[in-house]
Amino acid sequence: MIVRNWKSKCIKALTSASQNLIFPLANNDPPNLQCSYTQTQSYVQVTMKWKKDPYFDSIEHIHKSTELKRIVSLKNVIARNTNGCIPISDVSKKGLQFDLKIKVARFFRQYPSIFEEYVGPHHNLPWFRLTQRAAEIDREEMSVLEDQKGGLTERLKKFIWMSKEKAVPLKIIQGMAWYLGLPDDYLQRFDDGSFRLVDLEGGLKGLAVESQGRVLSVLQKNAMKQGVYSGEPMEALQFPLFPSKGLRLKRKIADWLIEYQKLPYVSPYEDYSYLDTDSDIAEKRVVGFLHELLCLFVDHSAERKRLLCLKKYFGLPQKVHKAFERHPHIFYLSFRNKTRTAILKEAYRDESAIERHPLSRVRQKYVELMMESDPILKRRRRSSTQVEAIDNEKSESDLDCHCDSALASTEYSSNEVVAGGS
Repeated sequence: MIVRNWKSKCIKALTSASQNLIFPLANNDPPNLQCSYTQTQSYVQVTMKWKKDPYFDSIEHIHKSTELKRIVSLKNVIARNTNGCIPISDVSKKGLQFDLKIKVARFFRQYPSIFEEYVGPHHNLPWFRLTQRAAEIDREEMSVLEDQKGGLTERLKKFIWMSKEKAVPLKIIQGMAWYLGLPDDYLQRFDDGSFRLVDLEGGLKGLAVESQGRVLSVLQKNAMKQGVYSGEPMEALQFPLFPSKGLRLKRKIADWLIEYQKLPYVSPYEDYSYLDTDSDIAEKRVVGFLHELLCLFVDHSAERKRLLCLKKYFGLPQKVHKAFERHPHIFYLSFRNKTRTAILKEAYRDESAIERHPLSRVRQKYVELMMESDPILKRRRRSSTQVEAIDNEKSESDLDCHCDSALASTEYSSNEVVAGGS
């Protein structure tokens, strides 16, 4: 669906256009090109209204993901140190590297349930190490990365296979590494011989992987299990819809959605160069790409702005971010923490439909540990306030005693003077 706010008052009705595309018929062409189809584009003159959904706004491990990323980055610096501890001087000037807007020491102190502070052996500088519980979760994380190496490698391959040239710049992969659950040393850890470092335009280094036959999306696999999809070229495939409570589509949008679901499904792993970019089929391909991408992510969610860098290398339209707004039954766009976070509804409304990411449970444990910091800080503030109050009372008491002593001394001196005068 293409939603446009027309400024001209002369356009008052819905318009539609169709274009016939004849696909080349060659024996060696991929199966999806050996067919012809009429592509249509429908313009719906309406603005989709956003509806708040408390359920998705309350999923803590999604909305604390950005803060958790900073914590895990600093945690890794400490955990990978041979002594398991670092002086603050090691990271105090690297705030930008960890995307921090406050001093690193202050950030450490905000999470006493994860970072333990103590006085170092030299110059009374503050040192930091992991708490016992944080160290346990770190060991569990390392174990998962090792045991699930094959699954994580497959997710990285799928991410690259969805690109136009089956090659993605390293800086793009690095930007998506947190969402994909990749460790910092993924190039060394996941080197199974199938990846190649390549030179891309603009002098960029990229990672490429050879295609290994047809790859099915999560949507295709689930539909095949249900017996409603056979995998034929340009076969219709419906997206699972999960309307939020109280969200109602206007009649013309609802009617359009029914027809939209009947359109052919083009997998994000298939060639799409023959599609008319203004057609509903092309948009359905974009929605399918976003659906598959979020399926690969740890929390099945991402900051919307972080996905804009994918447009060039994954063949996405300029306003790809609008797809999250136009399809509220598939995605939920959360505005919590003053951030637009896109969430795949299916992952949380039908947990059996999408394979759980190996790191999902580990990150939830980190978030639970993060949230234990607030009670600790409150107790410390309360204790500090009580100590301060006791000190004030003691100071006042000492002052009263001093005043009484001084007064008594003054009276005694006065009496002596009077007696001497007599």
